[in-house]
Amino acid sequence: MKYCFSSWQRAFSAVGTSGSAGLLLWGCTQLPAETRPSAYAAQRLQATVQTDTSGYETAPPRDPNGIGTYYMGRQIAHVMGHEGASWLERTGRRQEEGTDLLVKELKLKPTDVVADIGAGTGFFSFQLAKKVPKGEVLAVDIQPEMITSLQANKRTLKVTNVRPVLGTTTNPALPADSVDLVLIVDAYHEFDHPREMGRAIRRALKPGTGRLALVEYRAEDANVPIKRIHKMSVEQARKEMAAVGLEFIETVETLPQQHLLLFRRK
Repeated sequence: MKYCFSSWQRAFSAVGTSGSAGLLLWGCTQLPAETRPSAYAAQRLQATVQTDTSGYETAPPRDPNGIGTYYMGRQIAHVMGHEGASWLERTGRRQEEGTDLLVKELKLKPTDVVADIGAGTGFFSFQLAKKVPKGEVLAVDIQPEMITSLQANKRTLKVTNVRPVLGTTTNPALPADSVDLVLIVDAYHEFDHPREMGRAIRRALKPGTGRLALVEYRAEDANVPIKRIHKMSVEQARKEMAAVGLEFIETVETLPQQHLLLFRRK
């Protein structure tokens, strides 16, 4: 989840242009949630999971904010580190992203089972929980530190229908045919193995009715103040989802800076 808004530029304006904070001053050169190299880089490189490499290409990074892997022509961005967790809960996020409108656009039913993949600290998970009082929110993240934060927030908020789930870079650890909606907000473009994750997400969706809500910053809009590698176009998103058997439903363009793309399991 990568941002570059004037509030951050103001916050760091007194620091100067040296050091990691200074890099924030000029157009998202470095973002608070990024870790470069990733805190999990060694783990990712050492992964022994058998993966389907179709669509992947290894090449020198065209963008320093990305890894040296490309999927269907798109360079994969560095994973968000838990060090930037406070950014997820920042003041002003609701207004900047229109998060209340996003939750409304999902049109959830009280009994729905929702998976929030890349849940982080649970910013969306706990909002979704209010919309599914008779259902459940599976808050998935690959970092144990984020799972710890989710558990702490769950206790503080006294929410009973959010279940933290530790996934991997290839599998969100969701039961097959069990989820009404998967929500991924500003995280898909960081997936190390988007094809494997996409197939696992498809398996988790309920046949015929299960939906994926993919939220990414609009690559088509140069006015969205974020680096290109942290954006996705509708065309690219549709191409990648089609490759794993997810059928396009519609694009909702009511959010201030992001696409909301809806897909379903064929």
